[in-house]
Amino acid sequence: MQLTITGHQLEVTEPIRDYIETKFEKIKRHFDQVLNAHVIIRVEKLQHKSEATMHIGGKDFFADSTEDHLYKSIDLLIDKLDKQIRRHKDKATDHHRDEAVRLNQSAY
Repeated sequence: MQLTITGHQLEVTEPIRDYIETKFEKIKRHFDQVLNAHVIIRVEKLQHKSEATMHIGGKDFFADSTEDHLYKSIDLLIDKLDKQIRRHKDKATDHHRDEAVRLNQSAY
């Protein structure tokens, strides 16, 4: 997975970069086909804003979060992306099961 981290009005230090990379490992556990991700972190007055765009197998996912602490903002961002990816994966895998249920019901 190619991970790009950009900071606006904020320097991306090594601890911030490491924290984001470890958090993205959580997403890679759920879905291996993550091609690339672009993360932007910025400071707007007293708020820390994080946003990310991920490209997974022909589909793009976007999430953003705004919190008073940078690390809290990153955590919320990862939770939102993880939820979107799990929902996408569930839809892809449940499709065949629903079709089998419909076929069994029509036989009766």
